[in-house]
Amino acid sequence: MRVLVIGSGAREHALLLALRRDPEVGELFSAPGNAGTARIAEQHPVNVVDGADVTALARKLDVDLVVIGPEVPLVLGVADAVRAAGIACFGPSAAAARIEGSKAFAKEVMAAAGVRTAHSEIVDTPALLDAALDRFGPHWVVKDDGLAAGKGVVVTRDWDVARVHAASLLEDGHPVLLESYLDGPEVSLFCLVDGTTVVPLLPAQDAKRVGDGDIGPNTGGMGAYAPLPWVPEALVRQLVEETVKPVAAELVRRGCGFSGLLYAGFALGAEGPAVVEFNCRFGDPETQAVLALLRTPLAGLLHATATGTLTEDCRLEWAGGAAVTVVLAAENYPGKPRIGDVLTGTDADGVLHAGTELRADGAVVSAGGRVLSVVGTGVDLAAAREDAYRRLAQVHLPGGHHRSDIAARAVAGEITIPGA
Repeated sequence: MRVLVIGSGAREHALLLALRRDPEVGELFSAPGNAGTARIAEQHPVNVVDGADVTALARKLDVDLVVIGPEVPLVLGVADAVRAAGIACFGPSAAAARIEGSKAFAKEVMAAAGVRTAHSEIVDTPALLDAALDRFGPHWVVKDDGLAAGKGVVVTRDWDVARVHAASLLEDGHPVLLESYLDGPEVSLFCLVDGTTVVPLLPAQDAKRVGDGDIGPNTGGMGAYAPLPWVPEALVRQLVEETVKPVAAELVRRGCGFSGLLYAGFALGAEGPAVVEFNCRFGDPETQAVLALLRTPLAGLLHATATGTLTEDCRLEWAGGAAVTVVLAAENYPGKPRIGDVLTGTDADGVLHAGTELRADGAVVSAGGRVLSVVGTGVDLAAAREDAYRRLAQVHLPGGHHRSDIAARAVAGEITIPGA
């Protein structure tokens, strides 16, 4: 099988590594890729949001499968263009990708499917903002209604902070979604979805805020781990049966059946599980941890999903133990990151590239906010955590920063589900 992976982040690096382990994969291609993916796949330039450009590249390379990693090309219909050319593509249509591209659409789908989620309200004009804010609290959750790479969300107890963020979004022409606050620990559940067929992967948990102890602004994700020792298998089955399957069925009913990876983010609060968000693709950085443990050949799973042959009776095989991902970010991230700094130690096992480029002189330099993901594995979560930070200590980025507490609370047994 010849496979083309679209994207340039650590998620795509993880996908390529997992695909390379599949004996059915003969040739791997990455577009546009980064300094790390260039070592394991033939690299090609491409405009990832241009369906015609991606399709032309797929035809040129004569691939059997295109895997689209990021959300923006999916929301813009790149998967539709690839499929229209008769090429198998892993990733939902633009119509189905609205589950992430429009939070208002996602709320409509969840309401129709009878899925529990936060109460919400859309504000699209500044004149209505103050009165709407007064209907929420004492925790305010303020989101960009569109795509924001995880950084368009503010969760605060300060009315003024919530107002400033909402006003800035409105000033930029973005509708604002206000939500009630959901309590409890959060879980990321990835599911392969082909219409109404749903196959869950291991649950994971990511760390969204930039600083230790979950302080500071939200980011695209500073680390993750899998599996979750505090989440019983019965609960995962419940989440699939009561949430993911009804949402998948509702999308089919609306004529926009989902084909690809449906990411469901849950808050496990005292009143039961509730959906925080749906995404239309593999999440980053959770993918790096989850795929490090997958032993079932990945290409076959993705191809089956893309071609409508996925079955729920397929049994996924996982390595024992656990995996932990720690993100190394550039100075000033999640603000405007400093770029162009030389990295060292990046060619070791477990170091997945995201915001990197290969300079003409052969040096690897930073080229984005989240620069690397470092993945450790072990017989249990404590060992995986130790392995990840040991590997990270061998990497150097001037001004780089990372969280030192990824998976620490889980290792200490401090995460519990209210009422469980």
